[in-house]
Amino acid sequence: MQWNWTHFDAIDYNAWEQHQQAIYLLEGKQFDDQVDLEKGGYDYLMGCDLDMQNPEVREALKRWGEWYIDLTDIDGFRFDAVKHVSGEFFHDWFEHMRHYAQRDLFAVGEYWSYEVSALHHFISMTQGKVALFDAPLHYNFHAASKAGDRYDMRQIFDNTLVQQQPSLAVTLVTNHDSQPLQSLESPVEPWFKPLAYALILLRREGYPSIFEPDYYGDSYRDFGGDGNEHEIWFPSHRWMIDKFLFARRHYSYGDQYSYFDEPNLIGWTRLGDAKHPGGMAVVLSNGAGGAKWMEVGQPNCTYVDLTEHIQEPVTTNEFGWGAFSCNGGSVSVWVPHSEVK
Repeated sequence: MQWNWTHFDAIDYNAWEQHQQAIYLLEGKQFDDQVDLEKGGYDYLMGCDLDMQNPEVREALKRWGEWYIDLTDIDGFRFDAVKHVSGEFFHDWFEHMRHYAQRDLFAVGEYWSYEVSALHHFISMTQGKVALFDAPLHYNFHAASKAGDRYDMRQIFDNTLVQQQPSLAVTLVTNHDSQPLQSLESPVEPWFKPLAYALILLRREGYPSIFEPDYYGDSYRDFGGDGNEHEIWFPSHRWMIDKFLFARRHYSYGDQYSYFDEPNLIGWTRLGDAKHPGGMAVVLSNGAGGAKWMEVGQPNCTYVDLTEHIQEPVTTNEFGWGAFSCNGGSVSVWVPHSEVK
């Protein structure tokens, strides 16, 4: 492929006027209108903007995809900044990749918008072939972590993709862009992250992802809007996330009963199935803590808190109900005592 100006729509650099800050739409070109409507139409993001309607560009990107599959034998793709590209292109390109690979590849797009209707529109344009990161859910986590016990936890899934199209929602707590000092800064406070990870890892809906710095911990330095350099620290939540992953692997099966009936104390249970009996109860609080009366389907069964936050076990009654509790600003995961090694 020999690239030339006809393969682009717009640029932001003019060699004759290097200090001019402007976006130049190339002659005979127009911006794509099948993109996010933020700023009136968000086709142009930065740099040299590819003309995604140009057949030579589309074929070059298909050849690149074929080469990458041959080189790496990957099973899927993450598409960056999809709100700036027509969803129709992704559908065409990804269908070509699936046909070329002769297998059902997975794809997830980063459509960073708190408007869940915009995510639905992109999904319709790609005919449900491309999942999306649930940015509205992240924003709910951010808001909840900032508000503390003033946030109504019954609303934590309101207006999110996982609530409305769970099979196409890749759930997340945070990512590289939402970190402090980054372009889409909307951090989730450390105290809330265990609650957020319980909500994405231990419920039935969504395809959860874990942010590496939340697992291993990390630190970095960067400049803020005040012009000064700051150091940011990410505490590791590995111990707790490992507990959640263990519970997900062994107990997150069967019917799910939700108990989102108090503003600061919510919970849910999974009843298990034939291969994974015993069930599980999860309760979390952004307030003072407390107990919830919930059904796990296992009568006269003793449960213990896998997180070790609460030492006193809970025994269900003859109908399989029990009072499962958690501490303030915390989460507890209750599983059958007989199965905990």
